Amino acid sequence: MTYEELLTETALKDERFIVMTAENRALVRNMPKVLGHRFVDTGITEQTMVGMAAGLALRGRIPVIHALAPFLTMRAFEFIRTDVGIARLPVKLSGFIPGFLSDGNGPTHQAIEDVSILRGIPGMEVYCPADEDDLVKMLPEVWSSPAPAYVRINHKKGSYEHEAYTPGKAEVIGEGSDITLLVYGFLFENALKTKELLEKQGLSVGLVNMRSLKPVDEDAIVRAAGNSKRIVTIEDHFRTGGLYSIVAEVLLGRRMTADVQALSLGERWFKAGTLNQVLETEGFTPEKMADKIITYAQ
Repeated sequence: MTYEELLTETALKDERFIVMTAENRALVRNMPKVLGHRFVDTGITEQTMVGMAAGLALRGRIPVIHALAPFLTMRAFEFIRTDVGIARLPVKLSGFIPGFLSDGNGPTHQAIEDVSILRGIPGMEVYCPADEDDLVKMLPEVWSSPAPAYVRINHKKGSYEHEAYTPGKAEVIGEGSDITLLVYGFLFENALKTKELLEKQGLSVGLVNMRSLKPVDEDAIVRAAGNSKRIVTIEDHFRTGGLYSIVAEVLLGRRMTADVQALSLGERWFKAGTLNQVLETEGFTPEKMADKIITYAQ
């Protein structure tokens, strides 16, 4: 099932659902003829869309709103914080082409601080599915929650069949005594291949799909820190405020220490190109990530 098929099915079953877009119909191009007046395109007006969604939520609706991730999370941030966040309204934010998925676009179109920005809003949930299979398995729980939520939409096909989503729980692919890879979103597939490469080097490697970043599965992080010699966080996000920061917050809160290696963008925007070029240039291919992990302590 695709994202659009799931959303269409859900909206047809529940008239509270309103689908909205700020002239970004790539994910929902077939829905206007199906939903009629329950599909609203506000044009390139992300702030207006969020304000309208908040008003609809106050009237008992469940708005699922769509825009490019950088413009949804940054241009409309004050409206998300004030209109949606303070009132804790069930507006569901769908951010398209987040992180490396914006590949050919330059810094203005790169959402690589979105996790940091949105998780700072009290009550806002943040989700980063690994691929389309993970996405459609998570969304029924995300949409049924009374909380506001931001989803890094990832409709890429993957090779891994994910387990059912349990709210606030990570998906543990495997445990390892040497290294545990913690990853979310699009980079999951490359992390899976990195795990295989490291295991060929004789290492015991665990992998955890951190599909929910808020609420985050603190126990999964604590187990990884206790069972492995090193944790490696992998993310197409700035180092500040993303998974690396989340892990640090959790460990500090539990009064634990651990060897944590961050594979992130640090404090740089990435060079635009095809997706494969971006991964190669920025060092996020399985081979380059495995090399960084092996040489980390040398």
